[in-house]
Amino acid sequence: MPVDTTQFTYVGQDGTEITAFRWAAPGTPRAIIQLAHGAGEHSLRYLEPLTPLIESGYTIYSADHRGHGATAGAPDRLGDFGPGGAAAAVDDMAVLTRRIREEHPGVPLVLLGHSMGASFSQVYLTEHHALLDALVLSGTAANWLPRGERGPNSGYENPRTDYDWLSRDEAEVDKYIADPLCKIRFTPESRASFTSLGQRTADPGYLQQVRKDLPIYVFVGDEDPVNLGMTRLTPLIDRYQEAGLTDVTLKVYPGGRHEMLNETNRAEVVADLQAWLDSHLA
Repeated sequence: MPVDTTQFTYVGQDGTEITAFRWAAPGTPRAIIQLAHGAGEHSLRYLEPLTPLIESGYTIYSADHRGHGATAGAPDRLGDFGPGGAAAAVDDMAVLTRRIREEHPGVPLVLLGHSMGASFSQVYLTEHHALLDALVLSGTAANWLPRGERGPNSGYENPRTDYDWLSRDEAEVDKYIADPLCKIRFTPESRASFTSLGQRTADPGYLQQVRKDLPIYVFVGDEDPVNLGMTRLTPLIDRYQEAGLTDVTLKVYPGGRHEMLNETNRAEVVADLQAWLDSHLA
């Protein structure tokens, strides 16, 4: 089935121009997925793994965050959120959601955030939850907990590269390393703004405003260093449940690392994601 790929720009809340993409199959979409990618990467990495969803009728919108991908515009701007910091990137996401709502009135919309994008999505949930029909988080953890001092590869025996923690699939790791728009880098100011952003999610009062039946799906690998053996993820799930959210699903893949959509069992991961989407957004 042919997939229509469209690149466009839109203006963020503070006037910054953001580059975004739309991927769709012919016909009326069954639902919209708004993707928020991770740090040190960009939207186009997701087209291939998510093509089965597109072919099944899900239209995907994804913006390259400030300081990332095509939005950065130049190599020396990679990793720089600009004066608005990470908070402005969350505002950009809400601007895109409202545009999607205008273009597809009445069509269900789910926000899918991975890694840094999942952190952004946790903050988005506290401020813009009324715009969503569902939330999906990948490669995530509780933002307000310390990460520890160990390097991300420290849990793996004889790592082959600095990015073995992304996936057990060596070809995917090599593709990431070879991509000039990939590899994590932040200006000191941008790193500080990202670190402080997660503090917003620590206030339980924010989650009390979220409708109790909002569907949330979290999928992770149990060897993802971001969740530190699940110790940094469990508090996030507990927080949602303690806030009274009644439809929270956690899917854990044994042996999986950080990028489950690029893992050796990606077909299973995408099929599980689609099954959850089908059951909640049909």
